[in-house]
Amino acid sequence: MSSRHHIDDFMRGPIIGKIEEGRKITDAAREFDIAHSVVSRLGKSFKTTGMCSRRHGGGRVRSTTPAEDRYIVLSAKRNRRTTAQQVANQFLAASGKQISRKTVARRLRGGGLYARRPVVCVPLTRQHRTARLQWCREHHNWTEQDWACVLFSDETRFSLSSDCRRQLIWRESGTAYRPENIQEKDRYPTCSIMVWAGIMMNGRTRLHVVANGTMTGQRYIDTTSSCSSFPWCCR
Repeated sequence: MSSRHHIDDFMRGPIIGKIEEGRKITDAAREFDIAHSVVSRLGKSFKTTGMCSRRHGGGRVRSTTPAEDRYIVLSAKRNRRTTAQQVANQFLAASGKQISRKTVARRLRGGGLYARRPVVCVPLTRQHRTARLQWCREHHNWTEQDWACVLFSDETRFSLSSDCRRQLIWRESGTAYRPENIQEKDRYPTCSIMVWAGIMMNGRTRLHVVANGTMTGQRYIDTTSSCSSFPWCCR
């Protein structure tokens, strides 16, 4: 039967008693069927501290105080697109203490901030949201016959240049669409292409490539008035 390498506080007292009686470490270890190294460390600890119970609360000492933790979280909230390394550099300049980016990430997670990709869209102002809500209320009683006469169309632009979109932001859970966490839609200053299409209840348009420019009012009229855009209407 192998010797035990771990002992509880209940066993520590009798073992210390045997050592205090003058028993050898080897004899005490054999009597209690405990590894010699464990009994030896217990005896040395008792001589040093005068305690036979195991000390708790060991481990690495935190490198930051609660006040410094709050400073780290506040720094990320002030600039949500800053990196963990940049926050660490700011902390070094402010406090003179050097911490790693992993420490910064742990403190931010402890403060409820997580590194996430920002939502890329056109930010909606209060006026935008009010107008959309009003539009929904005005049309919530429409019938299928009413909607059958409506064409929903939209255009979008695709960038032809590479974009890894690896920039992250620090945000709380469930706050992806808050204005401070939204990345404004790209203007595509480099090479790009625009496409347009529409849908109706009984069909859809073809996909139109808008070359050399944007979907202007005249182009919209020309596209929607063309029979080729709505093949089901030409039957």
